[in-house]
Amino acid sequence: MLTICNDSHSDFILLGFSDKPYLEKILFWVILIFYCLTTAGNTVIILVSFKDPRLHIPMYYFLSNLSLLDLCFTSSCVPQMLVNFRAPERTISYTGCAIQLYVFLWLGTTECVLLVVMAVDRYVAVCHPLQYTTIMHPKLCLQLAILAWGTGLIQSLIQSPATLQLPFCSHQRVDDIVCEVPALIQVSSADTNSIEIQIFIASIVLLVVPLVIILSSYGAITKAVLRVKSTEGQKKAFGTCTSHLLVVSLFYGTVTAVYLQPKSHYAHEQGKFLTLFYTVVTPTLNPLIYTLRNKEVKGALIRLRKKTWDIWNN
Repeated sequence: MLTICNDSHSDFILLGFSDKPYLEKILFWVILIFYCLTTAGNTVIILVSFKDPRLHIPMYYFLSNLSLLDLCFTSSCVPQMLVNFRAPERTISYTGCAIQLYVFLWLGTTECVLLVVMAVDRYVAVCHPLQYTTIMHPKLCLQLAILAWGTGLIQSLIQSPATLQLPFCSHQRVDDIVCEVPALIQVSSADTNSIEIQIFIASIVLLVVPLVIILSSYGAITKAVLRVKSTEGQKKAFGTCTSHLLVVSLFYGTVTAVYLQPKSHYAHEQGKFLTLFYTVVTPTLNPLIYTLRNKEVKGALIRLRKKTWDIWNN
């Protein structure tokens, strides 16, 4: 059978879970609830980190960056996802798909780098506590944040055009819930070996290497904490680091599974659920993980609530 392909910028069809209408009805409400929780939770963390002077330290500066990142990340794909789950037509324009791809890659890569920066911050705080404020000064924190956001932008500007320049089949049916690189190369009629190699190299540099750095940092942190004689000090250090490790595990575990698995296996349902997890579930869990396991954030929330209550009463 002849497959007709062209380079026209026609609409894409995001198939999602179209073969399971009952599942899409359930997912619509689940994702909507998660999106509302993501928006509320991350907004609160940004607000608390900005308003409370006690949280004006590097750790919460990077945490507020992560919350802003998660807000933008989910907003780049979830609204379109919800529309497709309810609309009879599951189309997204070529321009809309291109914008989503650029933003998706930019923010996803930024999160990979930002989690490394947060791990390094914890390493300095635990292993070099006396030099912490000297090393992690505001100027360096700003530079590290710019590095994270800038690296993501550069990766997006390299990978996105290379993907969008591929010739796509005329029906342009994307077997995914969002416009991302592995799904789009499935639709192309051209030889995608070169771009697959590019994706693999980028995944090693931006997923595997950062993960090794993070695990090495926490290995050093664990050794340092075990040398602390104070049980209270050990609990505090482990509590903070465990929260970050949990976030790292949720994000890297799912993203790595999607971007490092072979192209021939990507169309399986597993890939869609993994994408759903790191685009919807993880950004919702991040605020909960950091607030439920962090006394300083909980204290700041109580102070902010009390301050807001006093303003309303006056």
